[in-house]
Amino acid sequence: MKELLVATRNKKKFQEIKDLLSDLPLKIISLFDYPDCPEIVEDGKTFKDNAIKKALAIADHTGKMTMGEDSGLEVKALGNRPGVYSARFSGEGATDKKNNTKLLRLLKGIPLRKRQARYRCCVAFADPKGIIDAVSGSCSGLISLSEKGKNGFGYDPLFLISRYKKTFGELDLTIKAKMSHRSRALKKFRKVIEKYLAGRLSEVHRSA
Repeated sequence: MKELLVATRNKKKFQEIKDLLSDLPLKIISLFDYPDCPEIVEDGKTFKDNAIKKALAIADHTGKMTMGEDSGLEVKALGNRPGVYSARFSGEGATDKKNNTKLLRLLKGIPLRKRQARYRCCVAFADPKGIIDAVSGSCSGLISLSEKGKNGFGYDPLFLISRYKKTFGELDLTIKAKMSHRSRALKKFRKVIEKYLAGRLSEVHRSA
């Protein structure tokens, strides 16, 4: 069975990706299986920049089909911050809890209706020859007035879905899996990798 290397050391993110792609005819592995891989500095200006950088670097280092992913939160009232800095929003030693605390502090006094936000995700796919394609997905919501729920990770306890009146932290994971930014990006990614595995690269954009 062919292997797809997911360029992440985030255990929760890897498990979510693995679950969403579980029916593909692939063995899905992570950087924990390749501890000698270099740390990738995520210094891109966009999620796409970072995802491509990760995919290219790890595919080149390992010779494996590689998926690079970058995602984060954009809050309209904060000029779309934290954006690409989502994981390190609270500075050195950032944790999910510290990031959420900072976000709530910056939005203090702003009513719920003005707390529009969206999660964004970009997924890049590469092999040792270069980038094959990059796709993206997004999910819109509001930033809750307080953290709610223990499911998910990152900003999930604050990301409120109006339709359900629940945060991603409260929603059942099967519901989240149908509507999240990552699941939407991975639906597009699935089509790319299916074409790749079938040898139909002419239908897939490849850029060196």
